[in-house]
Amino acid sequence: MKNRKLILAVSLVFIITAVFFLTNQSGIAQPRPTLYWGSSGTHVIEVQKRLSNWGYYKGPIDGFLGAATFNAIKDFQRKNGLTPDGIVGAQTYNALGLGTGTAPATQTGYKPSQVSVSDDIMLLARAIHAEAEAEPYIGKVAVGAVLLNRVEHPDFPNSLSGVVYQGRALESVANGRVNTQPNDDSIRAARDALNGWDPTYGSLFFWNPSKPVSPWIWTRKIVVEYGNHVFGI
Repeated sequence: MKNRKLILAVSLVFIITAVFFLTNQSGIAQPRPTLYWGSSGTHVIEVQKRLSNWGYYKGPIDGFLGAATFNAIKDFQRKNGLTPDGIVGAQTYNALGLGTGTAPATQTGYKPSQVSVSDDIMLLARAIHAEAEAEPYIGKVAVGAVLLNRVEHPDFPNSLSGVVYQGRALESVANGRVNTQPNDDSIRAARDALNGWDPTYGSLFFWNPSKPVSPWIWTRKIVVEYGNHVFGI
């Protein structure tokens, strides 16, 4: 009887251990830790790399959230309409293109050239909504297509979040409007763009000719016009 209980106990421990191991190897999303001054590890490295790629951070990629990283985070938050507290929580992770506070348990490194629909569709929809809310539907898709075309072009960041938050490339990032909740049309337009509809024929730029713009933009070849925007290469 005692031997049977011992066997059952050992079997139960084995099953629990196996389930725990398989769960943590299956890609189930695990919460990202909130990062504060003094935090360290791979999550800090991810944040430092993003901030470095976008020109906010000039220090070493050492995985330690010290003064330089803290100030870079605050600068990024301030310029992107977030509370500049230097803390990396769900909103800041999302703005950095690192997900909404969760990370796959099996994640071994970020692959910036991959556009994940689950992670990026709402970011693209927010950018479309902020830049083209009053435009015709095809104009919304066109804005999304331009942003995706930039992801694939060597002159631009190779991730959607990198393109959206690149300096002050989009007016809606500078004024914080990119954080507005998108409507159904903008979400649908984002899906259509992600599914390959490009009514701009490969354009990399769009602008409103009736608004003050850099004289340089007029050196671009205009390909097509939808609503109040022109699209060019």
